Amino acid sequence: MPSLNQSIFQFFFQKIKSLDWIILSLILLISLVSLLTLSSLDFDNHNILQKHSYRIIFSFFIFFVVATINIKVWYKASYFFYGFVILLLIFVDSFGLVGKGAKRWLDIGLFNLQPSELMKVAVILALARYYQYIKTDEIDRIKNLVLPITLIILPFILVIKQPDLGTALFILLVAISILWLAGLKLKIFIFGTISLLILAPLSIAFLKPYQKERILTFLNPENDPTGAGYHVIQSKIAIGSGGLFGQGYMEGSQSNLSFLPEPHTDFIFTAFAEQFGFFGSILLLLLFLFLIFRIDHISKLSRSTFGRLLCFGISFNFFVYIAVNIGMVTGLLPVVGVPIPIMSYGGTAMITSMFSLGLVTSAKIHKDENLY
Repeated sequence: MPSLNQSIFQFFFQKIKSLDWIILSLILLISLVSLLTLSSLDFDNHNILQKHSYRIIFSFFIFFVVATINIKVWYKASYFFYGFVILLLIFVDSFGLVGKGAKRWLDIGLFNLQPSELMKVAVILALARYYQYIKTDEIDRIKNLVLPITLIILPFILVIKQPDLGTALFILLVAISILWLAGLKLKIFIFGTISLLILAPLSIAFLKPYQKERILTFLNPENDPTGAGYHVIQSKIAIGSGGLFGQGYMEGSQSNLSFLPEPHTDFIFTAFAEQFGFFGSILLLLLFLFLIFRIDHISKLSRSTFGRLLCFGISFNFFVYIAVNIGMVTGLLPVVGVPIPIMSYGGTAMITSMFSLGLVTSAKIHKDENLY
């Protein structure tokens, strides 16, 4: 008769053995690239590298815990988690920390929590649960659209108020992708797109001055090279100076001479590209691409609609994050303050990425689980 300790050990051993080691290996590689890049920048403030190391370790712990919890538990907790994050967004409006003209963070002691980052995962969980038992031929009925539209609009409004237009649009885009995969008809998307195009000119009047400035800077960054256009211009100079093979580790001139703003957060890809060049950047992007493909593969293994929609939403979320960040630092998109997953310095972004990958791994481990 095995002892209690042996039973617990065997349980956790089986859980660890069943982890997706491809995802785990990709996370480790990207984390190492992140630490390598930060160590090349962190001459004056070694605290940044130390904090990031601690956050990676803590995030891996979250990943393992989330991955080993049965997907049925996450299914049942989806609405509760969504409601909890909504409450956090309301608390931000009343008690949030103000930084750079926006109120987006809550001081929880260890770090400043940004609930809008968590909402990107919460809305995926809530929508995936809702569509678990909605029949395909009933998805387009008005009564079945009320709840999902409410689940999308509520956080969108709360995040817009912070103000954080970029994150609000992210939440909207990822949520729409879930509706598309769930089976919402094309005519509804066409109607929605036309409506947005009609309302777009009117929405400009509600934009904050800095948001209008970002749009004008995107159209012509050279118009204000020492002001609003400085970030993009310096980023493009840094990427271009990397050439094919880069300037070498710790040899990035734009980064080390402090010409490149925020090289440890939103522009960390730029710092990496300057040091390791075009080929190094391609290898890094391939790591992210393999990660996205792996998540998509796991979504196809799941027998439940909840598992498939959850994994697809997370893979699309990662894709949009990476695409917008790369587009932003290369001047192809406006600067919206979007970090690159796992790699950028930032507590909430790191925890959210690892939490979402833990959910994917849980879906893989329990792919045959009955959610009833």
